[in-house]
Amino acid sequence: MKHTVLLAAAASAAMAMPAVAQEVTLGVGYSDYHRESAEDGAQFAIDYLHSPFHEKGRLSARFGATLEAQETGDVFAGVGISAMIDLNNDWFIENSVMPGAYHESSAGNDLGSAFEIRTLIALGKRFANGRAVSLAFSHKSNASTADENPGVNSVTLRWHIPLGG
Repeated sequence: MKHTVLLAAAASAAMAMPAVAQEVTLGVGYSDYHRESAEDGAQFAIDYLHSPFHEKGRLSARFGATLEAQETGDVFAGVGISAMIDLNNDWFIENSVMPGAYHESSAGNDLGSAFEIRTLIALGKRFANGRAVSLAFSHKSNASTADENPGVNSVTLRWHIPLGG
C-alpha cells in the first residue's frame, strides 16, 4: 500500500511538472529547394527555446530563436514563438513560427526576399535525463510578401539539451 501511495504521488508530481525550461536543440538534416536550379543539401541548425511564458495543461508556449546553415552556404536567422504539446509516455509535438533574415549563396537558392518565415512541426521523445530527440519538418518562404516565393522544405533530426535547472 505504501509503495502504491508513493508511486501515485510521484506520478501526480510528474504530471504537474512544468514543461522543460530553457533548451537548445542541435539539428542535422536535408533541405529541398522548390526551384529546379537550386542546390539542395545538408542543413545544420541550432535553436534556442526560452522558458515558457504560458502553460496550461499539456500546452506550453515560449519564445525562441534559430540559426540554420546549408552546406551550400545559405543562412537563415529567425526569432519567434514555439509551442509544445506534451503527449503520453514523454512524447511531444513541437510547432514554431520564426520570421527572420535569409541570405542565399547562389541565385538558384534565392527564396524571393531577405525576409523569410520558418514554420516547423516536430514529433519528439523526452528521456529521463531531460534530453530529447525529435524529427522535424520545416518550411521557409516569404509568405508571398515578395514577387517570387519558391520556398524550401527541410527534414531535420534534432537533439534537445535542457539548460540550467
